[in-house]
Amino acid sequence: MRCSFVEILMISLATSAAADELTPLRLQESDIGKLPAGWTAARTGEGDGSLWKVVRDERAPGGSGLALEQAAKGPKPLFNLCVADSPKLSDLEMTVDFRPVSGEIDQGGGLVWRYQDHLNYYIARFNPLERNFRVYKVLQGRRTQLATQEDLELAEGWRRMKIVQAGPAIECYLDGKKYLEVRDESIIKPGNAGLWTKADAVTRFANLKIIVK
Repeated sequence: MRCSFVEILMISLATSAAADELTPLRLQESDIGKLPAGWTAARTGEGDGSLWKVVRDERAPGGSGLALEQAAKGPKPLFNLCVADSPKLSDLEMTVDFRPVSGEIDQGGGLVWRYQDHLNYYIARFNPLERNFRVYKVLQGRRTQLATQEDLELAEGWRRMKIVQAGPAIECYLDGKKYLEVRDESIIKPGNAGLWTKADAVTRFANLKIIVK
């Protein structure tokens, strides 16, 4: 019998040890071509976009042969969001594997956390077109850069991103190396976690895991 997304999380929470580890992005063959249950697509900005669906990708980390892809080619100001419906967390460690597929306006993508709604959240993202790794806050729909690492030379293929939030402290890692560290108290309430791309960035995500701090 297939468990729902919420049931999987409840089982994980009930059976986890000292550090509660969640794996909220569980993809199955039956999900191909659609958004998995327990996830919601959203947008910041105007325009059509934020089309998320499960696709086959035999090279996707995690062993499932599946990935969640943002497939829309939206306009420049549009942020494509895909957020897990639960749980809501404040302090966490979150990792995801992602692969930029295409994009002329923008490429790549990243993680969203302490998501209050489509206008208020934190983002960490890598853009291979610009060769930079950045962390932002979004407040009332306005994005403000908190820290950046420029001139990154990285090979093509799957990347791994990790963020750690503890109180006001944020750390951001790419392929196991910490590049960004900042403190910010703009969003202190627990929020949802999820994925992000911008504009026409077609990106695949897999193997998303969260550790509750």
